[in-house]
Amino acid sequence: MSCSTWSTSSPLSLKSRSHSSSCRSKRILLCNPRASSVITDKAPSSDFPRLILHDSLDAAGINTRHARASREDFCSQIGRLTELNAESSIAISRGADLAKVALLIAAEDDSLASHSLVPLPVGSFIDNLDDLSMGFCSTYLPRSSAPPEIFLSNLERYLYVHKGFQRMDTALDARSLYLHSTLTSRSGSLIMLSLIYSEVLKMLRIIGFLNFDAEIYCPDILQKSLPKGYDKKKSKISDEPHIMTSKSLLVKKLKDLKDAFWPFQYDSSRSLFLRAVHGKYAQHTGSFKFGDMHRALAACERLILLNADKKELRDYAVLLYHCGYYEDCIKYLTLFEEQVIFHSI
Repeated sequence: MSCSTWSTSSPLSLKSRSHSSSCRSKRILLCNPRASSVITDKAPSSDFPRLILHDSLDAAGINTRHARASREDFCSQIGRLTELNAESSIAISRGADLAKVALLIAAEDDSLASHSLVPLPVGSFIDNLDDLSMGFCSTYLPRSSAPPEIFLSNLERYLYVHKGFQRMDTALDARSLYLHSTLTSRSGSLIMLSLIYSEVLKMLRIIGFLNFDAEIYCPDILQKSLPKGYDKKKSKISDEPHIMTSKSLLVKKLKDLKDAFWPFQYDSSRSLFLRAVHGKYAQHTGSFKFGDMHRALAACERLILLNADKKELRDYAVLLYHCGYYEDCIKYLTLFEEQVIFHSI
């Protein structure tokens, strides 16, 4: 996709032009702080285009202190994801603290949505996870000589029957995509339930009650399927597509958030990008009737920081266009084009 192919007849014309005050008044909440070029978020490379969300909100008079703090901690955590750690199973969970990363994502989004002066208590929810593990030890822990199948069966009975954790359709409630909501309501997405399962295993391994290599089977085919554990010694090649790695869990979570908050009408026949392009035709007011632009931008920025997929550059660019950031939009589309060319060689 060449940037030069975009013309004025396109719903997303990228030509530089001056805008009347009436056009500028239609921009959503985000106003471009042209005078500021400070990049406060960690970028994948030194010459990477800036990430605009927090600076834009500050320019609009919205306090981003808690959101920035959560993003900085998020960047610190994903910085621990080496290539080896990123491809390790969540049952091993090396490098980044996945539970903390998930809660930092929730904390930033909570700040963006509520503008609360009080940050989400990340530490308290970490304690809740630890308490969940200790509860298994005091009620369902089998004898030390029990085979792995009995151990894991007891763990699943504890989580899904005794504690009542159940899978929730993310299309019905976006809260199921957040770890703190899942811990509170006992309903969550497959990703969040898999994360909780892995965190319990991690704690049981730390305190010495897990004496075998466990793996987590995370099928996403059946609507009601739940994460299940099994002895890694009995794993088969056919299990590999259903094993979630640290990076794939974070990428899947962020893509689900981006999809849930994408601020354009749902259309299963179109990609998120095409929905945004088509949405330009239907934009008659200064606000969007669907999704949440701030949280969609936040999800895109985190995916870019994770170096998840080159298409994230394109999707972020189209959101920047809708927000009035035409120069930044062109930069990201140009970078996307360069990535496409590079990977096609």
